Amino acid sequence: MSNYSDVQKAVRVEKFRIWLAWLAGNIIMAIIANGTKNIAIVSVVTQVLMVVVFLALTVALFRMTGALNRRAVAARREVLGDDWQ
Repeated sequence: MSNYSDVQKAVRVEKFRIWLAWLAGNIIMAIIANGTKNIAIVSVVTQVLMVVVFLALTVALFRMTGALNRRAVAARREVLGDDWQ
């Protein structure tokens, strides 16, 4: 059985990595959109892709964060018992 503190630290690190990947993906997409802003049709396509990528990354971010929260709750229940609240 792993220590609850270790699980909490691992969850915190994974959440930080997820948020960092979300931020990096959005920054990269913004750089690409900015680089193509002077080309007529390519600019429209990259702007649409930017919105789609932003939404996809945001959905993935919250799904992964939710999964980590459920894992942390399961570990908390394992260590503290069912009546920890």
